[in-house]
Amino acid sequence: MPGGLVALLDDVSIIARTAAASVDDIAAAAGRASSKTAGVVIDDAAVTPSYVTGLSPARELPIIWNITKGSLINKLVFLLPGALLLSEFLPGAIIFLLMLGGAYLSYEGAEKVLEKLGGEKHGKTVDDVIEDPAAFEKQRVAGAIRTDLILSAEIMAITLNEVAAEDLLTRAGVLALVGVGVTLAVYGTVALIVKMDDVGLHLVKEGITAAGRKLGDVLVHAMPKLLLALSFIGTIAMLWVGGGIILHGLEEIGLGAPAYLAHDAQHWVEHATGSLGGVLGWLTYAALSAIAGLLLGAVLAFLLHKVLGIGSTHGAEAH
Repeated sequence: MPGGLVALLDDVSIIARTAAASVDDIAAAAGRASSKTAGVVIDDAAVTPSYVTGLSPARELPIIWNITKGSLINKLVFLLPGALLLSEFLPGAIIFLLMLGGAYLSYEGAEKVLEKLGGEKHGKTVDDVIEDPAAFEKQRVAGAIRTDLILSAEIMAITLNEVAAEDLLTRAGVLALVGVGVTLAVYGTVALIVKMDDVGLHLVKEGITAAGRKLGDVLVHAMPKLLLALSFIGTIAMLWVGGGIILHGLEEIGLGAPAYLAHDAQHWVEHATGSLGGVLGWLTYAALSAIAGLLLGAVLAFLLHKVLGIGSTHGAEAH
């Protein structure tokens, strides 16, 4: 065996060659895994703008940057090592963690639907007067990072489930690549969204041409509609992804009847609609997944708020 510096350099060269040979595999696996996390990513992008609502426009980008750093820490410092340890020593638990995350997404989505239908609202609002902006901002950032931790855990679990058969180095590379890529994509998009009205206002006031000023006016008026659309898309994404994870998880543990029914409906639509079968079949399965998520989430909301009294207005007042 070579010793000292020669041994170290030899080990480094082997690691470097192995890593270089794995780059293509990691990129391909990351691409496959990223497509599976799309619903959670949409939800993450839809939820985050609410954390800067009501705050000074000058603080929007610093707040988003602080949330971005917290998200990277969540994924790379806490979740990635935990996911790798889990995949090495307790891989059978991954499906149950996925189902737990699916149940949470279903609950969150169902609660939003119930509130829209006139149900009781839960949690604090931001309608009160902000007496200490610095403390309020710190609180909002901390809340956003906690929410990101849950969504990031789901993203990492979905990713890990897609690359469970790969070697440890590939799994680590894919988790890191997906984690960083998703974080930058989500919060970069959020930064553009929350500054859209400022860009529009600048164009309205400073635009040299009539077309530029008109574009600015469109951006200013489009912002509320865009945020409303994101809220709707985020809710649908939570129910679709959450319900789909539950159906898949039940199938994996031997309770496949609900998933079989959804797949049968998908295949029937595919065969009945000709050239549009692929799209309509997928929409059918997604819709049935969303319905499953809504039903499960409504049951969980009822148990938590009405039976156990967790998060209910009356329970909060009692304390």
